[in-house]
Amino acid sequence: MAGSPLRPVVLSGLDRLCAGEGPSLRGAPVALLCHPASVSGELEHAIDILSARVGADLVALLGPEHGLDAAAQDMEPVDDGPAKIPSYSLYGDDFDSLRPKPAMFHGAQWLVCDLQDIGARYYTYVWTILLATEVALAAGLRVLLLDRPNPLGGLDEAVEGGAIEPGEESFVGLHNISVRHGLSAAELVTMALAERGVDGRERVQVLECAGWRRRQLFAETGLPWVLPSPNMPTLETAQVYPGQCLLEGTNLSEGRGLTRPFEIFGAPFIDGRALAEAIAPEDRPGLALRPCTFKPTFHKFGGQRCGGVQLHVRRPAEVRSLRTSWALLRACWRLGGGAMRWRTERYEFVDDRPAIDLLAGGPWLRAAIEAQTPVAELVAAHEGARQAFLARRRPFLRYPE
Repeated sequence: MAGSPLRPVVLSGLDRLCAGEGPSLRGAPVALLCHPASVSGELEHAIDILSARVGADLVALLGPEHGLDAAAQDMEPVDDGPAKIPSYSLYGDDFDSLRPKPAMFHGAQWLVCDLQDIGARYYTYVWTILLATEVALAAGLRVLLLDRPNPLGGLDEAVEGGAIEPGEESFVGLHNISVRHGLSAAELVTMALAERGVDGRERVQVLECAGWRRRQLFAETGLPWVLPSPNMPTLETAQVYPGQCLLEGTNLSEGRGLTRPFEIFGAPFIDGRALAEAIAPEDRPGLALRPCTFKPTFHKFGGQRCGGVQLHVRRPAEVRSLRTSWALLRACWRLGGGAMRWRTERYEFVDDRPAIDLLAGGPWLRAAIEAQTPVAELVAAHEGARQAFLARRRPFLRYPE
């Protein structure tokens, strides 16, 4: 029988911990890294499970970008919050704020991490887990990674994008992985720890998902979808995000201020019909493009009428949104009449290069869009790096196809 939010066919690491599996945390002082999507299949939050069911002594709460309550918008600093349990933001005004200070652990013996990732290297939660784990290990704590399915699946053929060029690492790409990486959060973090020379074999424990297979998208797991961040409302949003997040590096509206961010995008200088017609069928696999107009309530072009398109997910397993968004950016540059621009303002604590270079992992995409390089050439140019990543990730895969 297909799963429902109350009877999932896949159990997350948190579900298994709730069922009594994993290390015993009863009475142990624990620091918890979590957010609103840190829930069981029955929508019980990790805070309640650890304190009431598991019997851990919660001594500190840590929140990633957007905050413990995921109420803050993109790149908005989050203050530490008043609570019965000391709570701290791991997203402030500078890069140093991304790492917890050892004092924030309040004498914890364990750091427990439970964040829902989206499956794209720009989505910062995996890097928060990585940085917090490194600090916790250096401070003598044990770390428990409660794993969750990658919403976009994890098959080799679904991995998109190449490498991050040396020196282009940032909080939207802290370690050299493909854009759509096809890893669970625990797989990614343990891979990055090993490749960064951090020995966590004795003190990092993973409580894997039960029943998840790499071919499964999130809708097939039966687990409930809880917004992990303010602009990730639906599974369809997550599916187009690996490509559409590139819009953050431009003056195009990525649809913030709408109910379907990343799925709807455009600008006042874009003709949606011309844009939709400019994208060849091979560059929009699994997607339909519908011309539309919209008026964001805030963010870029707030209150202004914009032309653009909505990306409709028709065949989820076929979607390759990175390829589609490369094609969309290329077309917008050509059709925008010189009005399309690259973002030059500070982006994720970096102000010495365009944001698109951080997102793409180097200046190559900016140059290719301006030169109108065919999308097929871009895909071919990055295939070697993609294959190299697939080989590197293989020893760290935990789930069957």
